Amino acid sequence: QWAAAPEAPRLPLLRALKSETLQSDSGGHAFSKQGDSLLALGAVPAPVGPTKPVRLTNRLRNLAAGALATHLLVSDNVTERAAAAKTLQREATPEMAGLLQQRLTAETDGAVKSQLEIALARLQLVSPQPALRLAAIALLGHSGDPETQALLTPYTDARHEPDPAIRAAAQESLSKIQHRLLLGDLLGQAFMGLSLGSVLLLAALGLAITYGLLGVINMAHGEMLMIGAYSCWLVQQALAQLAPQWLAFYPLIALPVAFLITGGIGMALERTVIRHLYGRPLETLLATWGISLMLIQLVRMLFGAQNVEVANPAWLSGGVQVLPNLILPWNRLAVLVFVLLVLLFTWLTLNKTRLGMNVRAVTQNRAMAAC
Repeated sequence: QWAAAPEAPRLPLLRALKSETLQSDSGGHAFSKQGDSLLALGAVPAPVGPTKPVRLTNRLRNLAAGALATHLLVSDNVTERAAAAKTLQREATPEMAGLLQQRLTAETDGAVKSQLEIALARLQLVSPQPALRLAAIALLGHSGDPETQALLTPYTDARHEPDPAIRAAAQESLSKIQHRLLLGDLLGQAFMGLSLGSVLLLAALGLAITYGLLGVINMAHGEMLMIGAYSCWLVQQALAQLAPQWLAFYPLIALPVAFLITGGIGMALERTVIRHLYGRPLETLLATWGISLMLIQLVRMLFGAQNVEVANPAWLSGGVQVLPNLILPWNRLAVLVFVLLVLLFTWLTLNKTRLGMNVRAVTQNRAMAAC
């Protein structure tokens, strides 16, 4: 009943229900727990006796989400109305059809109106009137949501839908949705390829510089990446134990730490092993391969054979929704940006500094650069 007839005074209570902060006293009065204090949600300013939290079942939680969404449809905030309309596409019940029709007529924002049309069309799919079902199927064909595809699929089956015109319309709408989903899948795969390829590009860049400067095929290069990854994990664990308030920034702290640790190990290997094998490519290849095996076993002894988890901080969690079936994760976007910055820094170093000129000279003609 609340969902079908929203009233503004109920909003604080519904918000407390959704956030699971609702509490009640012995008199049945409602309060919202805000930290250590209680905020009154009714006429009684203070609780009578002790309060206890209100527990919701899954069914009540879904009903509360639907009721909150219908109440937010009358909000002055366009973002809240759009989110509410999106929620009602999944949570709307037949009793809300009249309200949705009313809000659709009154809505002025085009994006919110489109979301409301889809929510109403989902309700009209089960209408006994063929004309309403046909109109709903045609409207849902403009959606690119995978859930809509699953919703329309039964209407192409004669056992579920006896009307051939509706079955044909459902098939046409499904074709449109599948075309949009295909675009999202292709873009998603391309983005995943770019993010993975960017990491491999950094690895290849290091190999190219190492081989160009030293003439050494470093078979332990991948293990250097492994050491950098474990350095990042160690920084995360250290901050969690010693400075949890800085844990959200561990990737920024781990970046120079991983660079210094990996660089230090690389310098030690060059001075102790590789320096004595210059000019002998087969021996350096075998030596670095042996070093890679030693590093792998060392890591297994220190950290175990199982993978360890490097968790995303909150500011790298989530993503940007570009299409209904395409979300670009923030962590992969950050990887792409980082790789571009490293490439820019490398290019500037090689082309705009004296060190870069020396590196290019050694790479292009080692004998001439030694003069």
